[in-house]
Amino acid sequence: MEIQPASHDDRDRIRAVARETWHDTYDELDAETIDETIEEWYSDEALETALTKPGTAFLVAERDGKIVGFTHGVVSEAEGDVLRMSVHPDHQNEGIGTALYERLREDLQDFNMERMRAIDLASNEGGREFYETHGFEPTDEDDVEIGGEKRREVVYTLEL
Repeated sequence: MEIQPASHDDRDRIRAVARETWHDTYDELDAETIDETIEEWYSDEALETALTKPGTAFLVAERDGKIVGFTHGVVSEAEGDVLRMSVHPDHQNEGIGTALYERLREDLQDFNMERMRAIDLASNEGGREFYETHGFEPTDEDDVEIGGEKRREVVYTLEL
């Protein structure tokens, strides 16, 4: 497996991994809501911004020429935020998420961050386990609108 910065040519493959992961992970969301959310949050314009914004790292994990996971983080002031972290369902529990997280943390520390945060839907037990295994603690909750409905999010924080 190789972890490298995402490129503009990776956008369709990133969307494909995001779509498969969301359909596998978020049972409470219907298929149409997931597809609409992916189209909005992972549009060419949104990904272009994510790939080019200063203080940002967007990484992909490739295996045998296929993207099997990705992560996106940004630093503002002393805080780094994990904005996206997805591993294709066929490749979960293979250490890909950990490898992506470790590389993202390393890349973001170049921007002198003092803490990291990750935000995920409260219903994602796998996400909770992942972040807590890596030393994050639940520190806040908020709501996000997805598909016209408010969904509960958990903020996980890691002091560095």
